[in-house]
Amino acid sequence: MELIQPFINAADAVLAQGLQCPMAMGSLSMDEEAYRRKGVAALISLTGDIEGRIIFDLDAETALRVASRLAGAELPESDELIKETVCELANQVAGNAITALNDQGFRFRVHPPALHTSEHGTQSSEDTEALVMCFETNVGNVFMNIALRYNRNHELAAAGA
Repeated sequence: MELIQPFINAADAVLAQGLQCPMAMGSLSMDEEAYRRKGVAALISLTGDIEGRIIFDLDAETALRVASRLAGAELPESDELIKETVCELANQVAGNAITALNDQGFRFRVHPPALHTSEHGTQSSEDTEALVMCFETNVGNVFMNIALRYNRNHELAAAGA
């Protein structure tokens, strides 16, 4: 949980500030199955002391409402800005969480967000469960799927150095 809490705090802060609306934590569950996206999803990978991935996911209607609110104008459903907005929100959440984890002494590399387009799902590693959470906003639900673990090989290499 010490790895995940900074992401929860960051998502809460980024969404509340960006959307200028109240936030509520909705459902929270552990998932061992492959993640199937709900709409427009951004995936961020981590390597180093901590490895894994974070998926930030909004259904298509919510993604449109969020992007329109942040752009300050109604966007067409096909606008590329919607995908870019979801990636940017994921980037902001990850950036805020990574800062908190770096302050705790963890060192790792955050890879740029990429659109998660797989229809077949993204599997976390065999020994990592994913935490799936829902943030309820007045423009729709935002889902975050986090599968992180300590990198044992990285820890062993650091101990041997």
